[in-house]
Amino acid sequence: MLIDIKPLAATPEVNELLGYAVMDDPEALERASAEYKELPALQLCGWEEEGLLVGITGYEETEDGSLDIRHIAVLPENRGKGYARGMILELLTARQPRYVVAETEDETAADFYRSLGFMVYSLGENAAGIELFRCVYEVEESEDDE
Repeated sequence: MLIDIKPLAATPEVNELLGYAVMDDPEALERASAEYKELPALQLCGWEEEGLLVGITGYEETEDGSLDIRHIAVLPENRGKGYARGMILELLTARQPRYVVAETEDETAADFYRSLGFMVYSLGENAAGIELFRCVYEVEESEDDE
């Protein structure tokens, strides 16, 4: 189950997970941690299993109805158990966005999003020659929404 962990954004436990999401880049970790503490529009949730924080997801909801995933990570020893999938599915249910967007430079992450039904588009290469991907999931309207 997802819980709000925004007040814990600077704790070692959250920073460990956030570090995986920013590819262990200390400057990016410091920037992300500060943004979650300082920017009201950014949300940070965690997935707890038996009292242990095993995953996090940070996101922003935009005025156009999208939910932009900024970070998602699961402890290495808990990967492949469905936690990241569960976080995204719970966000879809709880927040009911029109669409979900994530950008990544990690091909494995792009494949993960693809496995959930996201359309994955190449954005080309960045200045370092690393390919960037934009992953978009358009939520289908149910008959109840019409």
